[in-house]
Amino acid sequence: MVKIGVLALQGAVREHVRCLEAPGVEVSIVKKVEQLEELDGLVFPGGESTTMRRLIDKYGFFEPLKAFAAQGKPVFGTCAGLILMAARIDGEDHGHLELMDMTVQRNAFGRQRESFETDLIVEGVGDDVRAVFIRAPLIQEVGQNVDVLSKFGDEIVVARQGHLLGCSFHPELTDDRRFHQYFVQMVKEAKTIAQS
Repeated sequence: MVKIGVLALQGAVREHVRCLEAPGVEVSIVKKVEQLEELDGLVFPGGESTTMRRLIDKYGFFEPLKAFAAQGKPVFGTCAGLILMAARIDGEDHGHLELMDMTVQRNAFGRQRESFETDLIVEGVGDDVRAVFIRAPLIQEVGQNVDVLSKFGDEIVVARQGHLLGCSFHPELTDDRRFHQYFVQMVKEAKTIAQS
């Protein structure tokens, strides 16, 4: 059994909970810092990254979230969650949690294409993954320890750095649970390593 939390300060929390629910997985809605101690993995949902950061600071989550990731526990960020994880944000002096060695650009797809859906090849997940982009960021560049798992055209939209996973779109807004199953597998593997 693994326990995975969804950070519930703002954003699409219930949708992630639904996608994570599976045999052998306990899902927790995280509203208090002390809940982090009992988790094996954590999801940062989409939402509005500036608002999420303000709430992270307000409720004392900043250092505990950094410590959680530093322990090697898997973290999965979607859309705004991806922005929270990035070391660098285009046009800004610094990132938020600065967990992943990458630069992201907010609202990268512009107003004409603010919201759209497409099928993507995502390494390790599938070659027909339905991706819902809503005012989506994109990953401009990644460090050498970061693996690019998917692109939309020439743009990086999914990346993994060891136990950290980030994507530009919203896999939780479809009925396809393969992306979340991929993250659950990351959590199970990390827990096995931690216990060995």
